[in-house]
Amino acid sequence: MPILEVIALTAKDAEAAQEGGAHRLELVADMASDGLTPSVATFKEVQQAVDLPIRVMLRDARGFAPGNLKQLRRQAWELREAGATEFVLGFLDAEDEIDEGVTLNLLAELEGCAWTFHRALDNSADIFRSWAVVQTLGCDTVLAAGSAKGVDDGIGNLKKLALQSPPALLVGGGLQQRHVAELLAAGVTGFHVGSAVRPEGWAGPVAAASVREWVNRLV
Repeated sequence: MPILEVIALTAKDAEAAQEGGAHRLELVADMASDGLTPSVATFKEVQQAVDLPIRVMLRDARGFAPGNLKQLRRQAWELREAGATEFVLGFLDAEDEIDEGVTLNLLAELEGCAWTFHRALDNSADIFRSWAVVQTLGCDTVLAAGSAKGVDDGIGNLKKLALQSPPALLVGGGLQQRHVAELLAAGVTGFHVGSAVRPEGWAGPVAAASVREWVNRLV
């Protein structure tokens, strides 16, 4: 069955996402920086507010290189201690290739956890070469738009990637409702939204009614 993952910044967002029928949350902070690691306190608030699966972002700087890998590992450990069992991460090196070393270094803190490789793939030198590398890293999901420019530009690539699972393809990044039917027909089963379920944009909260509209598209 197709799933809808909703970006949450707060417990209020999480509650609205659950009310609207979302299947999973991606918990982040600071969308002005495209989504960074949330605090342990925020994770606990969200965990107590809903019973949805929560994938927690591990990212401490804009772009796709870690700002401080040692600190990021500590944040991962602290989140695991608080009860987090699912994460989102992904890194590129200076040549825009998948940074296996950095990724595996952080994964040392995440043994036994489910995780998503995020949109670093879209910004890599070659999406399909990068997909082959990511397949070896142990994630169960890859979040991608098929292009750094977003789903409109990358939909052809997404259709090809959908045929190469596992891991499961989770489409997000400029995703619009008009894309859903075409992607479902291509075999995509995961959809990821952020501002699309916030009528006021990132300045406002998730709206349950907006989430429900998206869920109904997946039926």
